[in-house]
Amino acid sequence: MYQKDYIMKMLEMLGEFVAGMMSFLKKGEFNRVNEMIEAAFTDFLKQDAAYFNNLPIEKLTHHLLKEHNYSYGHLEVLAELFNTQAELYYRQGKNEESLVFYEKALVVLQFVVKESKTFSQEKENKVAQLQLKISDLRELEKK
Repeated sequence: MYQKDYIMKMLEMLGEFVAGMMSFLKKGEFNRVNEMIEAAFTDFLKQDAAYFNNLPIEKLTHHLLKEHNYSYGHLEVLAELFNTQAELYYRQGKNEESLVFYEKALVVLQFVVKESKTFSQEKENKVAQLQLKISDLRELEKK
């Protein structure tokens, strides 16, 4: 019970944190957002961003659950941080980098949805949003 409460609190805090980062993104404060993302990886997942950024997509789920004893809640946090990182790159006009992080966010979130014992419309909506963003970016690459 304690673990679940902790994860719920962590997800709630992350939501507030991401909302704050998005407001800085809208203002074009990209360096500040990047610093916030770096800090969030360490604060929430106890690893620096480079560790996760360098992990191949195929090691993002089972590897983290086994090797680091992460929970599905941790993976949700990771997906949200990848999504925020992707948005930062997108707003900077770095579409290739953005696509990589949207794809990582999607893989992690789809894994959580598939493995979760409860249905979440919010997560399903997030998956659909990520799929749309990825599709749009792939279309841009073709042009």
